[in-house]
This record gives sequence, structure tokens and C-alpha cells, in this order.
Amino acid sequence: MTDITKNSRETIRITRGEFKGHDMVNVRVFYDAGEGDLKPGKQGVAFRAALLPDFIEVLRSLEEVGV
Repeated sequence: MTDITKNSRETIRITRGEFKGHDMVNVRVFYDAGEGDLKPGKQGVAFRAALLPDFIEVLRSLEEVGV
């Protein structure tokens, strides 16, 4: 699990796990529910881990063009 601070109230949490027998990657925005408790928000995406190399490639290309 990896957390990336989005802003003072939200954190992007990236996890890898199994769902119904499938290896999955989940990227979800969590919000501060008070007293340091993080709750999952509606924003996020889950995809098969087999697609991870394509996902990483797209992110790298976006970084190169400055988007």
C-alpha cells in the first residue's frame, strides 16, 4: 500500500490485492473523516494488475509532455 498526499484533506491510496480471484490494482481517494481517520471516497479506479505496465507507460508519457 502506498499513500500520496493530494491536499490537506485527501490522500490517494494505491493498493494491490486480489478480488474474486483476480490480481487487481486499486487507486482511490480517501478523505479525512476527523481525528486522523481516513475513509474511502467515491473517486477511484480498479484494474487488473496485468494492465499495470500499460498504465505506467501512459503516466510516464504524460510526465514527459508536461501534462
